[in-house]
Amino acid sequence: MNIAVQNPVQDHPETRPETREPLLVVSNLKKDYVNGDVVAQVLKGINFEIYKGEFVAMLGPSGSGKSTLLSILGTLLRPTSGHFFMLDHDLTTASEDELTQFRNRNIGFVFQYHHLLPDFSALENVMFPAVAAGLMSSNEAEARAAELLTRVGLGHRLNYKATKLSGGQKQRVAVARALMNNPAMVLADEPTGNLDRESTAQVMELLREINQESGTTFLLSTHDPNIAARCGRKITVVDGKIASIETVAAPSKETVAA
Repeated sequence: MNIAVQNPVQDHPETRPETREPLLVVSNLKKDYVNGDVVAQVLKGINFEIYKGEFVAMLGPSGSGKSTLLSILGTLLRPTSGHFFMLDHDLTTASEDELTQFRNRNIGFVFQYHHLLPDFSALENVMFPAVAAGLMSSNEAEARAAELLTRVGLGHRLNYKATKLSGGQKQRVAVARALMNNPAMVLADEPTGNLDRESTAQVMELLREINQESGTTFLLSTHDPNIAARCGRKITVVDGKIASIETVAAPSKETVAA
């Protein structure tokens, strides 16, 4: 798949990181759900850009459309109209096979619920996506998974089953899994929503370190203003529309634990 970008939308000039390349461009994205004669408009013309290496929060109340938008950007759901481009590919015109290949190679996911396989070890959970997609041999995947688990502080828990891990440890396994295929972007939907304050601080610090050290781009959906304060920009979604895009002043490490 090699589909060129056409008419990419421009972000607000005051919030645009001028020295960076756009990784994601969202142009007039809409999503409707139809139930009989009733049409529910969930997304009502979304426009924004995210740049390579950014760490961005998406804020908004329940029902604002954040999760629907993340599902579309993760190529798990198709929009009703509009376009979104990632790495110069128009993903709204791609076939299902093309979307699957693109997603496997370029997008990582971290959810509120870790979705680990309970009978698998931490190592096996992290290996699974790459092996199942045929992107790595078992030996390559095992080495990569062990490296990532060590990076997230779980080198001593490689062979522990998911059921034997704490909530914070499970979420760190989920982070390692999201990074397994070295994605261009990680989409995180309330990644600390089920964690206590200490685990939340640890996971956020980990995500921030990965972003700064590897340049991986992150888009985090959250209700927590303390989480958003750890991000470089905040995109606020209200009633299916972009309400604001703001640059965040450089936060201290203690912000998230406040």
